[in-house]
Amino acid sequence: MKSKEKVAKVRNMKNSVQKEAKVTSKGQITIPLEVRRALGVRAGDRLLFEDDEGGMRVRKVQQESPFAKYAGIGNPGIPSGRKGINRWLRELRGR
Repeated sequence: MKSKEKVAKVRNMKNSVQKEAKVTSKGQITIPLEVRRALGVRAGDRLLFEDDEGGMRVRKVQQESPFAKYAGIGNPGIPSGRKGINRWLRELRGR
């Protein structure tokens, strides 16, 4: 199967994923591959367990980019974004 076909298969997955996981004596579980793909989680990602009317809901915690706090550092006076940078370059070149 080609990689584009694999990506399309993962993107077209329905929300009806049902898999079982065993809880260890330490309270740990291994999340099945299909569930990880459906949630879009990888090693190191965090999950949030929410109490719902019908049971528990599991979802991925969206974290801020680790680089977001560095946005704009080292470029004083240069606007952010493509348009701002192009405008700054035109001014610098005298156009």
